[in-house]
Amino acid sequence: MSELPKTEKEKMLAGELYFAADPELVGLRKNAARLTRLYNATTEEEGDLRSRLLQELFGTLGEKATIEPPFRCDYGLNIHSGDRFYLNYNCIILDCCEVRIGNDVMLGPNVQLYTAYHPTDPQIRLMGLELAAPIEIGDNVWIGGGTIVCPGVTIGEHTAIGAGSVVTKNIPANVVAVGNPCRVIRELDSEGN
Repeated sequence: MSELPKTEKEKMLAGELYFAADPELVGLRKNAARLTRLYNATTEEEGDLRSRLLQELFGTLGEKATIEPPFRCDYGLNIHSGDRFYLNYNCIILDCCEVRIGNDVMLGPNVQLYTAYHPTDPQIRLMGLELAAPIEIGDNVWIGGGTIVCPGVTIGEHTAIGAGSVVTKNIPANVVAVGNPCRVIRELDSEGN
């Protein structure tokens, strides 16, 4: 018995080359654009509407999450956050692959999480094929403003990432890391010192 061919969405989530102009993916991105447009147009008095829009947009959204508008994402449905997630103004999550965010995570303004990337081979790029790799952020992580987290990165729990960092490789738990490329500058003890 032969396997059915994978859909472009299945390829995307599996980290394989996929065709981003696939009609299903285009439709999902349009829906996310609609939901983020509606969300970004809400006011601070429209808490219930904001909550409903985020519940429809995100794959999983923990309790007491705060997303400051404006916010943008590719699909939304591939973003899974824990409880008490705080996302400051002007953040972007390119969620072509899963983005898993733990409890008590805070992202400063202008933080960008990129699961999407493009092949380095120019002929493959011309074919319209793209790639994606997941991002995972552990519990109790703080990511300073203007930080970029690249595809395939895991950030361990209780870690702080300094503002303006470019995180290209995994960062372990219980550290302070900064820079471009981001690297560990200090380990933290069990009490966060």
